[in-house]
Amino acid sequence: MKRIVAAAVCLLVPAGLLTGYVSGGDKKKVKNDVCAAGSSGNICSSSPCGSASSACEVNITRVGSSLASAKADIPGAKDNSPFCVKVGTTITFKSTSKDTGFVLDFGSSSPFDSGTAITGGADRPISVVAKKPGCYSYSVGACTAGTIYGMCGEDAAQLVVSAN
Repeated sequence: MKRIVAAAVCLLVPAGLLTGYVSGGDKKKVKNDVCAAGSSGNICSSSPCGSASSACEVNITRVGSSLASAKADIPGAKDNSPFCVKVGTTITFKSTSKDTGFVLDFGSSSPFDSGTAITGGADRPISVVAKKPGCYSYSVGACTAGTIYGMCGEDAAQLVVSAN
C-alpha cells in the first residue's frame, strides 16, 4: 500500500506544480501556427487522427531540458505538430514515458465539454471527445517524477476539430 501511495504522490505532486508552471507567466508561442495562417483545413484533408471507430492517441512526453511534446499517432507526426480530428472523435492523451505527469491547458476556449485543464500521467491516460469544431491552441506541460533539475517542460501546440 505504501508503494501505491508513494507512486501516486510522485505523479500528483509534479502535476500540481506543473499546473502553476503552465498557467503562470508568459505563454509559449506555437511554432507552426495553422490557426492564425488560416491553413487549418489543409491538415484535415491530408491525415486526420483517429476516426469514428478508433480513438486518436496523443503521446505526451518531456523532451530536452525544458520542453514538453504532444505527438499524435499519425504517420510522419512530429513533436507538437498540429493535428486534426473530426467532431465526435475520442482523443486519448497518454504518456509512454515512465513516471511522467502531464497538463494540457486550452484556456477559455476548449473543443471538449470540460472547460478545465486536462491532467493525466503514465499510469492515467485521459480520454475526451472532441465536440466543438474550430482551431485550438493549447499549452502542453510534462513533469518527470524523481528528477530535481529541469523536472518540468512546457511548449505550445494546436488541434483542429473538423465539422465533417
